[in-house]
Amino acid sequence: MQQTNTNGYKFQGTAAQYVLAQQIVQNWGAGGAAYLPTREYQALLRALLAQFPYRLDTNFAKLDRIAHPAIERFKTEIYAADFQGRTVGEWNRLLAKGDDASISAILAAQFGIQPNGNVVR
Repeated sequence: MQQTNTNGYKFQGTAAQYVLAQQIVQNWGAGGAAYLPTREYQALLRALLAQFPYRLDTNFAKLDRIAHPAIERFKTEIYAADFQGRTVGEWNRLLAKGDDASISAILAAQFGIQPNGNVVR
C-alpha cells in the first residue's frame, strides 16, 4: 500500500454557516461540488475558504488524532529523521511557525537560496 500526501480542509463554522456554504456551492451549477483542477474552480474554492472558517487537515494531522503507541513511535522516528542537516521536526517548526526573515536566512545559509529565489553557490 502506498499513501499519497493529501491536504484537505475541514469546515469549522456554525450550522448556519454550513447551510450558507452549501447554498454557495449549489449556485456553482450542476456538478459544482465535483472537484475540478481548473483555475476558475480553484478560485471558487479559495473564495469559499476565505469566507468561512476551515482548518487544514493533512494526512499527518490525522495521525495526531489517533491514540496508538505504534503511531506515536512512528511520529517520533519521522520527526527525529535527519533531512538536509536538520531533523524533520526542526524543518516542520521552522516552516510552520517561523517568520519570513528566519526562513529566508536558513534557506540562504543551508541551500544558497536568496529571498528573490536565485540560488547562489
